[in-house]
Amino acid sequence: MTTVNASLVASVRARTGVSMMECKKALDEAQGDEEKAIEILRKKGAAAAAKKADREQSEGAVFSATGNGKAAIVTLNCETDFVARDDTFQSVGNELATTLMTGGMDAAKAKAEEKIPALVQKLGENITLGEMSLSEAAVSGVYVHSNGKIGVVIGLSGGSEDLARDIAMHAAAMNPSYVSPDDVTPESVDKEKEIWREQLAQEGKPAEIMEKIMVGKEKKFREENALLTQEFVKDPSKLIQDLLDGSRIEEYVRVSI
Repeated sequence: MTTVNASLVASVRARTGVSMMECKKALDEAQGDEEKAIEILRKKGAAAAAKKADREQSEGAVFSATGNGKAAIVTLNCETDFVARDDTFQSVGNELATTLMTGGMDAAKAKAEEKIPALVQKLGENITLGEMSLSEAAVSGVYVHSNGKIGVVIGLSGGSEDLARDIAMHAAAMNPSYVSPDDVTPESVDKEKEIWREQLAQEGKPAEIMEKIMVGKEKKFREENALLTQEFVKDPSKLIQDLLDGSRIEEYVRVSI
């Protein structure tokens, strides 16, 4: 029988992040073959992930990466904020965002399949890959809020990265659903109109007055929910569209945990 020494166990632990005891068991099963032991642990990690897959994930973190005109944003979901702040969890999240930025969606998914089972095994929670977005524009700005729970990408046709990041920060705070008032869907407007009609009827407004009021309410609703027509959080005297100076918003992605 092959003797499994401490240095071999330590090597497998360093490569997998799994406990020393589990590494020793896997090496014993693999008769000292390090690569086979790692394969065994990966299979066990996948099994552990499957057992935890029905557990609710209300926490997690947002990760981002930029470069070569691209901006990537990734969410990694878990069960507790304690795990979301773990260094290993953070490291894997950042690696996934970088992989998405440099290699694209397929590469990021493959990296997640490689990394997440071991992360589940080590941290003991249900952890899954959430939203992923890869944007490309002449100028990109990314903002991830300090709590790690909200992330925004803004892509502009021109301007500066600082401007794009300022607009991304604004969108993180104000959560616009659309870029332009014209983008607001008829379904969203119709839903609001039902509420407005009920409110105005209760106020006893005549039908002919009600329709005029509805026109004004729709205009305001569209403008308040569109990024371009919101007041800039850092300077409410300006609208976001006033900051663009001829450039256009070509990408807008907002994710949150």
